[in-house]
Amino acid sequence: MERIPNERISVLVCDDHTLFREGIKAILESEPRIEVVGEAEDGREAVSKAQRLRPDVVLMDIAMPDLSGFEATGRILRISPKTRVLILTMYEEEEVITRCLKAGAAGYVLKDAPRSDLIHAIDVVKRGGQYLSSRALKKVVKQHVHSARRNSDVTGYERLSSREREVLKLLADGLALKDIARRLVLSVKTVDAHKTNMMRKLDLHDRAEVIKYAIQRKLIRLPHEVR
Repeated sequence: MERIPNERISVLVCDDHTLFREGIKAILESEPRIEVVGEAEDGREAVSKAQRLRPDVVLMDIAMPDLSGFEATGRILRISPKTRVLILTMYEEEEVITRCLKAGAAGYVLKDAPRSDLIHAIDVVKRGGQYLSSRALKKVVKQHVHSARRNSDVTGYERLSSREREVLKLLADGLALKDIARRLVLSVKTVDAHKTNMMRKLDLHDRAEVIKYAIQRKLIRLPHEVR
């Protein structure tokens, strides 16, 4: 998407700190293409002014009185679907970022970001894009990878049959296939088939990985954990 030089961007600034709002307003008004059409000092006022002014972009703090930035974002997007909400906050925790994005925010900028990043973020979201500051993006990616690994792990274990789970534990306990067969009253060939299926489902490749997996899931205990 290319910038349209003469396109005006109307912005509503929402923050409960007067000095901060005035500082942001001064920064934005130094840009010929940006017009600050209003200010709000709490969440309810932000929703009311967004409904009346229909700005292109709302700069929204999270910790707002009366109505949180999360709730205000959701309400604004319901009453003014074409408005884009850009979160401007000091919070950089993964859960907070994720919650804002789920509420419908089009972008997330930290308050210590350079002036140029804020202007760029406003331009990006106005044109229909999504913007995350570099630190926020790293947090989201890290959380996504962790969540994907955790979900994959749970899903893999839940896909195991009861026999495959028994074979997993006994292998991790150090038993040979013939001993497992004797314990479960099965043929060695059948136990080997359960082992192959179990390792495929869990993406494990040798006994060492089986033992590590079993320890992580607390299916077996380490010697120092045994009382």
